Amino acid sequence: MSNTDMSMRGKIIFYEDRNFMGRHYECMSDCADMYSYLSRCHSCRVESGCFMVYDRPNYMGNQYFMRRGEYADYMSMMGMSDCIRSCRMIPMYRGSYRMRIYERENFGGQMHECMDDCDNIMDRYRMSNCMSCHVMDGHWLMYEQPHYRGRMMYMRPGEYRSFRDMGYGGTTFMSMRRIMDSYY
Repeated sequence: MSNTDMSMRGKIIFYEDRNFMGRHYECMSDCADMYSYLSRCHSCRVESGCFMVYDRPNYMGNQYFMRRGEYADYMSMMGMSDCIRSCRMIPMYRGSYRMRIYERENFGGQMHECMDDCDNIMDRYRMSNCMSCHVMDGHWLMYEQPHYRGRMMYMRPGEYRSFRDMGYGGTTFMSMRRIMDSYY
């Protein structure tokens, strides 16, 4: 693989201990279950790209967005335990962004088409809930609270008929932003 090909991929290194110490595991793609590589994880270094990390195998559980940088003790910083169990590389994307959000599950209720970040769905669209969506273009992060706070969920292009069925029972999302810094 050439240096150009390598730079187009993401790379994250997980370390067992704080401050990049202990055993480590380098990852350049999705990893559905990291337990066989590391039993715990207290720090990481994102050398290129962006990743979502999850506290359960198979890209389930709480999600955290990691961009290029060093995280010497990111577990306590984010309020996580030491159980990162899977990670997903966010592919580079430089096109247009477009998503339809729906008030109710299965694309019911009010619908609004979004092409940019929204720090408060209630204020902008007068929607009290956002319970399903269809991502047509781009990669997005949705947050359970306004102003990009609270639990987050990574949304790739596709249809998401029910956030509850995805393990977010009772959670509605109230803000969203485009992932635009994949390789900067």
